[in-house]
Amino acid sequence: MRLYDPNQDALRALGGSNIELMLGLPNYKLQESASSQNNANAWVQNNVKNFGNFRFKYIAVGNEVKPSDSFAHHSLLSENGSPLLVNLYPYFSYIGNTKDIHLDYALFTAPSPVVNDPPLSYRNLFDAILDTVYSALEKAGGGSLVIVISESGWPSAGGTATTLDNERTYITNLVQHVKGGTPKKPGRPIETYLFAMFDENNKTPEFEKYWGLFSPNKQPKFQVNFS
Repeated sequence: MRLYDPNQDALRALGGSNIELMLGLPNYKLQESASSQNNANAWVQNNVKNFGNFRFKYIAVGNEVKPSDSFAHHSLLSENGSPLLVNLYPYFSYIGNTKDIHLDYALFTAPSPVVNDPPLSYRNLFDAILDTVYSALEKAGGGSLVIVISESGWPSAGGTATTLDNERTYITNLVQHVKGGTPKKPGRPIETYLFAMFDENNKTPEFEKYWGLFSPNKQPKFQVNFS
């Protein structure tokens, strides 16, 4: 599970649950933590070390941040054996170019390869985007980095191609697909976090409200088989 900030109520609810947790350092804390090792240590002490009955797996430093070149340099991650966290949304690529990107390519339902990049071919947009990231890392000397997909999902209402059936199709196919890797890195399961747990009524624009696996009344919108 991913929490975007150390919400104390949420942390207490998860205590002792044996659920692995990705905890976010909020964007508004980035400058403060980066300016002083003592500040960074204090945040970790207060929000991680003080919670001894948790399975913290990752600390996500900000969300959707455009880092400086020095901060993003792959060696900072490689030296610590840390993964690169990537938010990956075929939905946004699809709605940005519905003329050239077919819906079945974005939903993992294309019957045959749609894009050829010899010697590789692609039947879905998720793989094409992720392998582009792998290629960029290789060119920058970061080919050894492991990528974790820290967000991926599909909205069920409020915009282009936003139906409950499309959300169900994307999530169901994503869960099964990431077990097998990409054409560039076959056989390597891709650790992936689904976005999001609940619909969020206060977000804008309209389609941003409907990414949840659960509605605001905590009822599942559909069943997902994770096995």
